[in-house]
Amino acid sequence: MDRPEITPETIAGAEPLAGVSYTEAQRAQIAALLPEQMDATRRLRAMGIGNGVPMACRFDPRLPGFRMPDLSDTQVYSATDPGPLPDDPANIAFAPVTRLSAWLASGAIDSVRLTEIYLDRIDRIAPALRCMATVTPDLARAEAEEADARRARGDIPGPLLGVPYVVKDLFDTAGIATGWGAEPYRDRVPDEDAEVVCRMRAAGAVLLGKSSLGALARNDVWYGGRTSNPWNPDEGSSGSSAGSAAATAAGLCGFAIGTETLGSIVTPSQRCGTTGLRPTFGRVSRRGAMVLAATLDKAGPICRAVEDTAMVLAALNGADSDDRGSIAAPFHFNANDGVEGLRLGYLPEAFGEGATATDRHALETARGLGCTVVEAALPDLPYDALRNILMAEAAANFEELTFSGRDELLTVQTDEAWPNTFRRARFLSAPDHVQLDKLRYLTMQALDGLFREVDVLIGPLSTGPMLVASNFTGHPCLHLRAGFADRPSRPPFGPDRPAEPGEPLYTVPMGISLWSGLFREDRILSLGLALERALGVADRRPPTAAV
Repeated sequence: MDRPEITPETIAGAEPLAGVSYTEAQRAQIAALLPEQMDATRRLRAMGIGNGVPMACRFDPRLPGFRMPDLSDTQVYSATDPGPLPDDPANIAFAPVTRLSAWLASGAIDSVRLTEIYLDRIDRIAPALRCMATVTPDLARAEAEEADARRARGDIPGPLLGVPYVVKDLFDTAGIATGWGAEPYRDRVPDEDAEVVCRMRAAGAVLLGKSSLGALARNDVWYGGRTSNPWNPDEGSSGSSAGSAAATAAGLCGFAIGTETLGSIVTPSQRCGTTGLRPTFGRVSRRGAMVLAATLDKAGPICRAVEDTAMVLAALNGADSDDRGSIAAPFHFNANDGVEGLRLGYLPEAFGEGATATDRHALETARGLGCTVVEAALPDLPYDALRNILMAEAAANFEELTFSGRDELLTVQTDEAWPNTFRRARFLSAPDHVQLDKLRYLTMQALDGLFREVDVLIGPLSTGPMLVASNFTGHPCLHLRAGFADRPSRPPFGPDRPAEPGEPLYTVPMGISLWSGLFREDRILSLGLALERALGVADRRPPTAAV
C-alpha cells in the first residue's frame, strides 16, 4: 500500500477522534514526523503476530504489601450420604458432583454407565439448545473405561474420577476442532491439549465434548446458531460461556469449564440458573486457551451446586510456568466452616429501587445466617472507562481479522459486536491507554480498601461497578441461584424488560453474586454453601430438559 500523504489538514481532520485541538504550527510539526511513526506501525503489523504470542507486560492483581492468605492447601467436603442410586436416569444426570462422586466411589454406578447417560441426554437435548460445538463419544467412552480401571486398581486422584464434563470450545484439545465459536476458525484443529484439559484428565474427569461459546468469547451466537436458555428456549443463554451454562443447567454433564473476561461465567450462570465460580486472576492456567485479553482472561467452573465448584477448582488450581499471568496460591475449602460473624457488606444502591424480591430475600437470608451485615461504599471512579482496555487488547489479538476483512465472516455485525469493536479500537489513544492502566491501579486500591472493611460483598450481578471493577482487579466472584421470577424473553444484554400485553411469561432462575478478597474463594464458598442450603432452590430443573 502506498504511503498516504500526511498534511496539517489531515491532522486537523483527525483531532476530533482524539479529543484534542492543535494550532496550525503544531499540526505542521506533527505532519512532518508522522509518516516515520506510521512506517514503524506498518512494519509491526507486517509481522502478523498471532493470538498466542504473550505480552511482555503482565497483570498482577497483588498490590505492594500483599500477603497471600495463610490458609492450608486442603479441601474438606460434605460427608452426607448420597442415598441410593435413583432408577430414573434423569435423577442421576441432574445430581450434583458431590453425589455423583459418592455413587462412583461406592460402586453404585460406574463411569461407563454414567457417561452413557450423559451422551444419551446430549444426543436428545443438545441439538435444540445448540450448546455443544463438538461431541466426543468415542473419547468419552475410552476415558470412562480408563477411569473405572483406575478406580479398580486404587488409583484415585480425587473426587472427580469418572465424572463426565464439558469444556468451553476455546480450550485446545489435541486432534479435536477448537473453533472459538467463530466462522473463520471453525476448522481449527490444535496439536496439544490446553492445561485445563490436562488437569481434568489427571483428575480422572471424562470429556464429553466441547461446549459452545459466543464467537470469540462474546454473547451466545456462534457458527452453530444461538445457544438457548433451557428455562426459556425463546431467549439466548447469554455469554460467552453459553454452552457451558446451558449444558450444565440441562443436565447434559456433571459440570463444565468456562472462562470470563468481563462477565462470561457469571452472566450465563445468572441466565441459566447455574453456579459459576470466577476464580482470582492467576489461580487457573490459561495455557492453550484462546487469548481475548491476557490481563483479564480467567477460567473457572460452572456447576449445579456450590460445593461442586470447590471440587472442580481444587483440580484446576496450581501455578503454571507456561502462563505468564499464573500465580501460585493455596486453595482452601471446608464444607463444615461456619459463617457466623462473617462481615458481609452490601452497596445500598444495589438494593434500592431496581432490586428484585430475590435480591432482597438473599440479603435477609444471609443476615439470618449470623453474618454481620454492614453498608459498604466504593470511591466514585469512571470504572466503565476500563472497558477500553479490553477493547484494545482484543483488537490487537484479532487484528488479522480486521486487516484481512475476514471479520465480515462473523454472523453478528451490530454496532456493539466484535468486528466494529475491533475497528473502532484503532482510534483509541495510546496515552489514554496508559492513563487507563493508572485508573486500573486506583480501582485495585479501591477494592483492596473495600475488602479490608468487609470479608464478603453481596449483591445482584449488576451491583454498582462490581462486574467491571472486580474483573479488572482480578477479585473472585461466586454467582449462585437464589430464586425464580416470571419474565418475558429477555434481550441479549442489559436489564430485564417489562412484558408486552399478552406476551408469554417464563419462570426463570434469578441469582445473587458474592465477591471477596484476592485468593479468598474460601469465604465466598462458605457463605455460598450456607445460602444455597437456606434458600432451598438449587434442585429445581428446567422443564425443557427435565426428562
